[in-house]
Amino acid sequence: MVDEPNEPQPEPLLIGGVPKPPLALLPDPVALFQGRARRFAFLAENHELAPYLRFLAGLSRLQARLAATLPPTQVPAEAAARAAQAHMPPIDRHALLDDPALATTLQALLDGAIALEMPEAARTALEAVLLADASDRRWLLGNVLGDDIPADSTAPHLFVAAAVQVHLARLAAGLDGDVLVPVATGVCPACGGRPATSSVMGMQGIENVRYASCAGCATQWNEVRVKCLCCGSTRGLAYRSVGTDEATVKAEACRECNAWVKIFYKVRNESLDPIADDVGSLGLDVLMKDAGVRRGGFNPYLVGW
Repeated sequence: MVDEPNEPQPEPLLIGGVPKPPLALLPDPVALFQGRARRFAFLAENHELAPYLRFLAGLSRLQARLAATLPPTQVPAEAAARAAQAHMPPIDRHALLDDPALATTLQALLDGAIALEMPEAARTALEAVLLADASDRRWLLGNVLGDDIPADSTAPHLFVAAAVQVHLARLAAGLDGDVLVPVATGVCPACGGRPATSSVMGMQGIENVRYASCAGCATQWNEVRVKCLCCGSTRGLAYRSVGTDEATVKAEACRECNAWVKIFYKVRNESLDPIADDVGSLGLDVLMKDAGVRRGGFNPYLVGW
């Protein structure tokens, strides 16, 4: 493990003459899940988690099909405007618990998942969710929407999380990015979710700008380059990686709150996916867990690690 010292760099916003990056980059759901499926499939080649990664590739392809074929859904413009005035995300996750459109998406995903190849444990979990009554499904949805999945029931939540990702991404895609406002450090301005990871990238003539990626709706939002996404501290940060200083995946670890979130360097590898490569770099999770640092990034496909 390489442990690098905190190396603050000037933020693009503070450099004269450099354009200001947009607050949020909204998802294109079909392209998002198609690209994620390809990335999962690529990562599965010669990987110790190959069966799981191939399963997630198939699940992502299903998500892409649903994103392309389900009836349109969107957040009313008036609700988005009220949320902006109150500095709140326009997508109300709590209200989605009783949203018929989300229930439809969940059923469509469960029905489509029957044809996927998957580990036996996943098959058993899928059958359990298919047989679950409305109350049990509401419990599962509530946990996923709250980014709080119990570690002892990850398998059934995985399918529900996949459906929630589709629904949230479709809602986020219909938002006006110019209306979104910052909510808090490490909080998605579109749906209020937690970040899975963050990425350093270049865009619109700006080098090394950082965007956090929502684990739910896949909206990416601009965050200060050297800042803990869990507690907001800019002190006591260290960057750890498996391998060399030029690693494309690192752990941003905070000594203030003892939490860490993965940071991807898309400036070195544009193909990195915030969710797929999070799963594909599980070795870093093992090292950080052994070091006693709490995982701060949320990924429904990695709950319990």
